[in-house]
Amino acid sequence: MTKVIQAKAHVYLIDNIDTDRIIPGKYTKTLDVAALAAHVLEDLDVEFVHKVQPGDLLVAGHNFGCGSSREQAPLALKAAGVSVVIARTFARIFYRNAINIGLPLVEVTHHTIQSGDWVSVDLANGRVTNHTRQERYQVTRMPQQMIDILNAGGLVNYLIQHGGYV
Repeated sequence: MTKVIQAKAHVYLIDNIDTDRIIPGKYTKTLDVAALAAHVLEDLDVEFVHKVQPGDLLVAGHNFGCGSSREQAPLALKAAGVSVVIARTFARIFYRNAINIGLPLVEVTHHTIQSGDWVSVDLANGRVTNHTRQERYQVTRMPQQMIDILNAGGLVNYLIQHGGYV
């Protein structure tokens, strides 16, 4: 994602949103990502799937994605149209799963982003800008190899394109 992602924010500043709240386990028995997307975050906000538009971004609190290691959680978010997730912190396995399926993530510990704000994320330069509130947040720049994996659409596509892990 060498380009800058700019989108409307959907904010849930709740800590410890686990993978079961992202996609309830009863819906994970399918490989149909559209079916996953239809139920994403329904235990948190039943209207989320009707509010989110392709390219929008999600903002959460600390330890987002904790719980099980299920890959369906980031897949469901990506399939619902979420282009990037901003959280104060992420659960480590969720972070890796999201990168592996091509969903960008960025940690912003201190911010004032609110639902409806227009926010841009520049992974290559480690910047998040809240255009609505005219605020900029410097974040840790993502390593180039992770950006390359995201640019490829995920780890599997990266490995196919590069013939292995380079």
